[in-house]
Amino acid sequence: MSNLLSVRNLKKRYTVQKGFVFSQKIGIVHAVNDVSFDIHEGEVFGLVGESGCGKTTTGRIIARLIPADEGKVLFRDEDISLVKGEPLRQLRKKIQFIFQDPLSSLNPRMPILETVAEPLLVHNYTNWIQNIFSKKRIMSELKEKAVSLLETVGLDSSFLYRFPHQLSGGQRQRILMARALSLSPSFIVADEPVSALDVSVQARILNLLEELNQKMKFACLFISHDLGVVKNISHRVAVMYAGKIVESAPSGKLFNDPKPPYTRGLIRSCCDIDNRGERSVIPGEVPDLTDLPPGCPFHPRCTEKMEVCSQTYPPYNEAGPHHRVACHLWNSK
Repeated sequence: MSNLLSVRNLKKRYTVQKGFVFSQKIGIVHAVNDVSFDIHEGEVFGLVGESGCGKTTTGRIIARLIPADEGKVLFRDEDISLVKGEPLRQLRKKIQFIFQDPLSSLNPRMPILETVAEPLLVHNYTNWIQNIFSKKRIMSELKEKAVSLLETVGLDSSFLYRFPHQLSGGQRQRILMARALSLSPSFIVADEPVSALDVSVQARILNLLEELNQKMKFACLFISHDLGVVKNISHRVAVMYAGKIVESAPSGKLFNDPKPPYTRGLIRSCCDIDNRGERSVIPGEVPDLTDLPPGCPFHPRCTEKMEVCSQTYPPYNEAGPHHRVACHLWNSK
């Protein structure tokens, strides 16, 4: 299977101020720290990890919403990291973004018809000017296209003149999906698209996304903090911690044979329930990204750590076919 998108040695840093007004210190957050992976044509690639691990920043860099400090993003073998002007505008047609919060991602003053049709107007502006005298015909075509998109995501024409506040969370998320699909993109970044929804609604949205992926053949970077959510929808999964990828594998292999203690802890916290009806949790707290511990950043929380874990960061090695791991514990076996 050919690569649609390749990320190579991606890095993103932020400068932050810490402390009170009279004792502020400057810190550097390594939000994304040397991340590399490939996404194939038509596949759903899951990127998971705890809040603050850098997964959303990675998705925003790929979609060119924010710039990278170092590294490359290759889309169909073309480096899009520094694309500007008209080439960037054309790229927007091919790479779309579904945001986490559907309500804040929609213009409250826009009816759904305008929300869904806006990308078509923006990216066909020249044709709109040329056909200014046939505005009625163009608006009719846009309405037909909007109805078709709504039907694609399981809604109907009765939603055209509603406003975002009149819709449920699941309906708003479907509108975001319709807007993202309006330009027939070949790649979609879905950033926590179901985290703000009820569990029953989550299942329907995930099923819809899976159906659209199979029907329209677009590739998708599916970002989530919940491995349980990506288990069935993702073809491959990468696990991030403190700005780095610690494990990547096909979905079935990662869930059946997770290597690092961090991945195993995530799976238990998402999928297993103990005798008291409570989910198990990973011990300790996420480290301060401005002051990461030496060696493996997970070692202060790891119950299986060795001496080497606090000294050097583990290499990212092959653990089997299409399975890579960054963990001293596994490398020592």
